Amino acid sequence: MNRSAYNLPNLLTLTNLFCGCCAVLYLFHGRPDTAAWFTLSSFICDYLDGMLARALKISSPLGKELDSLADVVSFGVVPGAMLYMLLANGDTAQIHSAGLPAFILSAFSGLRLAKFNLDTRQTTYFMGLTTPACTLFVLGITLSAWKNLFGIGDFFRSNTWLIYLLIPVLSALLLSEIPMFGLKLKSLDWKSNAPIFAMLTILVLSVFFVKILALSITVLCYIAISILFKEKVTG
Repeated sequence: MNRSAYNLPNLLTLTNLFCGCCAVLYLFHGRPDTAAWFTLSSFICDYLDGMLARALKISSPLGKELDSLADVVSFGVVPGAMLYMLLANGDTAQIHSAGLPAFILSAFSGLRLAKFNLDTRQTTYFMGLTTPACTLFVLGITLSAWKNLFGIGDFFRSNTWLIYLLIPVLSALLLSEIPMFGLKLKSLDWKSNAPIFAMLTILVLSVFFVKILALSITVLCYIAISILFKEKVTG
């Protein structure tokens, strides 16, 4: 295999990192809408780099380490920055010390990624909430609050304790021992990819009723389904 093909997965991983950095920048300039598009790009690149590596049958210690380093930013720093902006009420003119606890989630995301690299069980399923899923949940409530969808923005401004509560809850889920369905496409048949198709169905249906909040609801359903069908997750 030529060297350029060998480096394609790493190029996608670096693009993931680049998009994560851009998302942070736009968040701190009060543009969560633009940050969301960069975060979506990070999701796509993170999904495709592993898929491409498997398709090309290439793997390297460098790629594995690079993937985790990119994810620390895109799915660690980014959700922390989103929660910070919620606690700061979107104020980008100054630093709000009351919002700094949001980055505890970033620290635990980094710990989860390090733990994932050492955990040999996580091949066909995950132990605990993945950092991309956590980011998707935070993205949903952040955009909903920014648009004040269903009055969520006003609700969070009046109940900041709920955001502070989300930080330890999400951090605990990241490091939990709860088996959760893997969401990597193995083939194109229904049976082996049922959890993925189920999540996509929930997401599409939820969009019609709750719009962008569907992102957060889908993640909650993913956690609930994984807990309810624990035996199938590990089976």
